[in-house]
Amino acid sequence: MTNMKISEYMTKSPHTIGQEQTLTRAHEIMRQFSIRHLPVLHGGQLVGTVSLRDLDLTEGLKDVDPDVVIVEEAMSSEPHVIGPETPLDEVVGYLVEHGYGSAIITEGKKVVGVFTAVDAMRCLRDLLAK
Repeated sequence: MTNMKISEYMTKSPHTIGQEQTLTRAHEIMRQFSIRHLPVLHGGQLVGTVSLRDLDLTEGLKDVDPDVVIVEEAMSSEPHVIGPETPLDEVVGYLVEHGYGSAIITEGKKVVGVFTAVDAMRCLRDLLAK
């Protein structure tokens, strides 16, 4: 069990959003696919991550119009980025220690997955069922 890789439980081929898209568009994607985290891309390259919480905090600021303000203004520009072979326990430990809600999985410069609390719960369910 201790040599499980993050690739076994990550959400593969996650939905992404461009940094120039509006907060309204980010909400639409999250609602449509029932997700709370989006890797943010610029020119096909990962530049950050945005969560539902990030959107809500930004939209709560005075004079923020979600139809005008872009994702770049709400995103975290330093997401936790790891490779698909990273041990699962290492990733979970890092997320817990730093209070992060997700990790972005890349191969080279390509986003291949995302790991969130929902993925962690799916893993826990599977482990408990054994």
